[in-house]
Amino acid sequence: MPAPEPARADGMAGEFVTESFDYNGGRQVTVYVPPEPPEAVVYAGDGQLISRWGVDLESADVPPTMIVGAHRTDDQDEMVRIREYSPPFDEKRFAAHERFFVEDVGSRVRTRFGVNLPAGRTAVCGVSASGELSLAMGLRHPDVYGAVFSASPGGGYRPPAELPKPFPRTYLVAGTEEPFFLENATRWADALRDAGVDVVMTERAGNHGDPFWRTEFSLMVAWAFGG
Repeated sequence: MPAPEPARADGMAGEFVTESFDYNGGRQVTVYVPPEPPEAVVYAGDGQLISRWGVDLESADVPPTMIVGAHRTDDQDEMVRIREYSPPFDEKRFAAHERFFVEDVGSRVRTRFGVNLPAGRTAVCGVSASGELSLAMGLRHPDVYGAVFSASPGGGYRPPAELPKPFPRTYLVAGTEEPFFLENATRWADALRDAGVDVVMTERAGNHGDPFWRTEFSLMVAWAFGG
């Protein structure tokens, strides 16, 4: 695939690079490339949203951090997105997206950008349904992702009876006005703590999709990778 020219937002030192992959007839991935060589990388579902938060990292006390955002499906049926992001709904579709997310996107980051950081400097992030994806990726690939950032994860994916060890360090956040999502975030936090995992569980004022997701992201990066 051709490598497009990078784009820069007004007042931004880093760059955005968006490319299309063959997965599912064509799926875009947007990468935020920091102005200095990355010392950490965050892979994210709902990447058309989360990759844009790289702008905020430029004014935060965090090391240079790349964000690799795999876009959600263009299908307007929300269940299509959920089937890709949450293991219980459609094992075959989830597995296909998992290969794309972990193998195809990860390989492209290594070859296109020369970034191949260890798990301790790599996180996986998501919000709502992709918050379920981040938890699933952490559970299934602790050798790849050393930290999980999950904002308001949906309730379709719940902690298994026995959590594998090791499980990545995990940072959860949910809003006071979204009880369904707050309950599931708390459920995961309790299960992970019981399994001896390093967990942060933060409750913020707000509803589903409110700005606290974006505000929390810089705090997540600082927690995982230091200032």
